[in-house]
Amino acid sequence: MRFLLIEDNEELAAAVVDRLSLDGHVVDHAADLSTASDFTSVTSYDLILLDIMLPDGDGRSFLNSHRNSKNSTPVIVLTARSEVSDRVGMLDSGADDFMVKPIDFSELEARCRAVLRRRGGKSTNRITVGDLTFDSLAGTLETPTEVVQLRPRELRLIEILINAPGQIFSKGALVDRLFSYDEDVSENAIEVYIGRLRRHLSASRTEIVTVRGLGYKLDAS
Repeated sequence: MRFLLIEDNEELAAAVVDRLSLDGHVVDHAADLSTASDFTSVTSYDLILLDIMLPDGDGRSFLNSHRNSKNSTPVIVLTARSEVSDRVGMLDSGADDFMVKPIDFSELEARCRAVLRRRGGKSTNRITVGDLTFDSLAGTLETPTEVVQLRPRELRLIEILINAPGQIFSKGALVDRLFSYDEDVSENAIEVYIGRLRRHLSASRTEIVTVRGLGYKLDAS
């Protein structure tokens, strides 16, 4: 998954990026609203983590603009304000959840998973397609013959495919979802990870299909 973190505290931002990256997520960091707007104008995100007090304005203005533009990307607000009225105001403005600083990273990860589940209309971390079951919390892929412990980037790639079975993803779209701006990678990297996942799926009737000239899709037929 690709996240946008809007946070001006460099130490906190670095800690959040490091923690979420360990889970295989791509996290772009914007230290102000201007940079955040530049990022969202060219990139689609799965989740936005938004600080309120920023050098060039109030994060609530970003949230209001985000929702007024009909952008459905979920937003978790990171705030030092613990008053009920502040929390109610942020939720009414379109925030999907919030966390009061200082942040507990285990709770942050759990809230990210919960928000993403709600966005996908799912109630658990387990997704079954055909004879394949993926557990995003455990990081496992269960086939008819084994349970595979996935590496972080394998995990995020199958997560993209299994959440939209039958949908075709181009190599470029997958690069955008799996790698940050700082990583110099080519689309050939996607072929490598697709190859690894196909080996994991060798005993399953569910397969990753190459659609010539277009990309890849997960097929459970």
